[in-house]
Amino acid sequence: MRSVPVTDLTERPARDLARAIASREVSPVEAVEAHLDRIARLEPKLQAFVEVYADDARLAAEGADRMIRAGHAVGPLHGVPVALKDLIDLEGRITTGGSAHFRVRRATETATIARRMLAQGMIVLGKTHTVEFAYGGWGTNQHMGTPWNPWDRATPRTPGGSSSGSGVAVAARMAPWAIGTDTGGSVRLPASFCGLTGLKVTIGRVSTAGIVPLSTTLDTPGPMARSVEDVALLYTILSGPDPRDPNTRGIVPEDPMPALHRGVRALRLARMPAAERDGVSPEMLDAYDASLDQLARLGAEIVDVALPFRFADLVTASAIVQAECYFFNGTLSEDRASRLDEDVRLRTLAGAGVSAQDYLRTRRLQAEMKAAYARAMDGIDALLTPTTETAAIPLDAVDQAVMPSRFTRFGNLLELCALALPNGFTAGGLPLSLQIVCRGYDEATALRVGQAYQEATEWHWRAPAL
Repeated sequence: MRSVPVTDLTERPARDLARAIASREVSPVEAVEAHLDRIARLEPKLQAFVEVYADDARLAAEGADRMIRAGHAVGPLHGVPVALKDLIDLEGRITTGGSAHFRVRRATETATIARRMLAQGMIVLGKTHTVEFAYGGWGTNQHMGTPWNPWDRATPRTPGGSSSGSGVAVAARMAPWAIGTDTGGSVRLPASFCGLTGLKVTIGRVSTAGIVPLSTTLDTPGPMARSVEDVALLYTILSGPDPRDPNTRGIVPEDPMPALHRGVRALRLARMPAAERDGVSPEMLDAYDASLDQLARLGAEIVDVALPFRFADLVTASAIVQAECYFFNGTLSEDRASRLDEDVRLRTLAGAGVSAQDYLRTRRLQAEMKAAYARAMDGIDALLTPTTETAAIPLDAVDQAVMPSRFTRFGNLLELCALALPNGFTAGGLPLSLQIVCRGYDEATALRVGQAYQEATEWHWRAPAL
């Protein structure tokens, strides 16, 4: 049952907004103007956007309105606004990749996922902040700016990275949904810290063509929204083969919608091993345990599993990202005169020390762990973990040498899919998060489990007071 008000268009979930526009209850002009007004009011403090395309969004909304009134809507999402992470190319627009060095770099083509959204008549509100080169989990950026997590108006806290601006924009209702990218948790971490639902897709599900790369082996673009239904709807638009991205070849498209409301009865869901509870905050563990109890009441069988690794062990298997990031950004990072985030420079330069043997050894470990994990999870539909160890921490408490990706990194390394969604709040009002991890190319099951949970709870409808 939804408990959010819907009189303000910015409070409407994307799915409801799309239906209202399609039925002509609301015009695209009204929807876009409402979000631009909210951006104008909140952006001076929250700093979610690198650039807002206000004039172009208004023009696009007027065009969409005329087409819909003429009976020429091009799809069910025609006229619905969206925000894009500043890694995603739009021809003629600047893509900085979170780097002040690229403040004037204009894209010469449009990313495939952006083309797919534009083909549906969606309207881009602007580009959102990212950690430089998308290489960091806390969401900080020394030169381009760190977005303000809207759940604490007094203390600046981690928004999560690298898709920091997308997380803040959606949480603050400046956009109904947004696109992030996830190489080690960069959709799920901001989803956790900002109280959102975020989907990490399997490699090849969504094209990376036209997206600034961090690691071509592990990069996965994905949707961030307020609910599983919204995420599933946007995922159906984004996914599918693309001749520009060889990773998508041979991947059979999937429609998650038919199974979305089937519930979890008879599904076998694994709790994480007891040893993994060490280091997780009591409030996060309480929310996690309550989530398992809720899913059990809904008919799922909660089972134990013996995993062939500790989550923290796979966080250290970072040679793939280090080597590939250095390949793309090493020359710039070696230039001490370049204006880079020093924390990201250090991470990038670490790739210079990755030998061919190190890289190939990690790829072999990746294959071995994939096989071992598949054996451990045989007969189990999903693994449930917290998304992060704690809720968002104050920025002045961040240790840049430690990443918050203990529970997320293994999903990328093992080419799994995963869904993060809100499952409670701390006593201080900060969001907590559950992660649902499924085998590769089984996004439909992750979304199905998440939808069952959200049909029985209302955590995802809470909004920060702004």
